[in-house]
Order: sequence, then C-alpha cells, then structure tokens
Amino acid sequence: MLRKFKNGYDKKNGRKPGLLFLKLAVLVTAAAALTACAPKEKAEKTETAQASAESGQKVGKGESLAIPVKDVSSTAQFYPVDVDGTKMEVIAVKAPDGTIRTAFNTCQVCYDSGRGYYKQEGDALVCQNCGNRFPMNRVEVEAGGCNPWPVFDENKTVTDESITISYDFLKESKEIFANWKTSY
Repeated sequence: MLRKFKNGYDKKNGRKPGLLFLKLAVLVTAAAALTACAPKEKAEKTETAQASAESGQKVGKGESLAIPVKDVSSTAQFYPVDVDGTKMEVIAVKAPDGTIRTAFNTCQVCYDSGRGYYKQEGDALVCQNCGNRFPMNRVEVEAGGCNPWPVFDENKTVTDESITISYDFLKESKEIFANWKTSY
C-alpha cells in the first residue's frame, strides 16, 4: 500500500522518499568510479615495481653498482640496488651542461620517515614525504636540506662507459635506507 505524502514528506519515518534514492545513487556512482580507477592504478604500480625489480642489482662484498653512461639522459633514471638485504636506489641524470649527476633516492631531511624518496615531475624531483620540489640540474650540487642525498665524485668512478659506485660506499650508506618504504 502506498502512503500519500504531504509536500513529499513521510511523517511516519521523518524523511523525504526521494532523498534516500538520491543518497543511494550518489554512493553507487562513487563506488563505480573508484572501481573503474583501481585496476588501472594497480596495474601501473605493478608494472613499475616489476620493471624496477628486474633491473635491480644485488651487490655483495667486493661488487659495485655499475650504471651504463649510455642509459643516462635528462630524464632521471632510478637504479635499485640491494646491498646485503637493504633495498636502496640511486638516481642518475644528465645535467644541462652534459655532466652526469648521481644521488641516493632519499631525501636528506625526510629519509628517516621511510617515505622520503623522489619521483620525477617535469624537470623536478618531488619528495614523496614533504612535497619539496628539487630541480634536477641541482642533483649532486647541493648537500644538506630537503634534497636527494648526493653521491659526489670522490664516491664514484666515472668512465666513458659507466658510473661505478663501490660496495664499500654503498654499505656505508645503508643506514639512510633503514626505514625506506621503497619507491619500487
């Protein structure tokens, strides 16, 4: 049996009948939108993680991380490395002056949070913890502050073919990745 509503109001239940349907429609639409977006994001994240894991190097005592110079461009390249069970990452980028710059992919201020790693957005690296934007042409130029932890010339060997970072230096640097929630 249908009840008659005066001015669209149900006196017995204290609500407008159309309002319930409107709320339900909004919830169904929001759930559909979230469901449609979720698989794409998950697939993209999985592909990125898989590609990084496949390109990652395990470095043991006496071994070094070798980055091919031919792979380095003005787009930041991220090189995952596992040093005695600690996951780390090195950024390599070619600066406008043609020099190759390197840094650990962890923020000098936010590293302890575990989320102080960088992702590239345009011509900047953005800290995923604090949001600081760091120009890529400043990589390895500045130390201290909210920027990628530099790997200076004295900590690497650069030839025409490769950039080599020694096991000993990587091992010394492990503690800055102790809480790291990997970007890959």
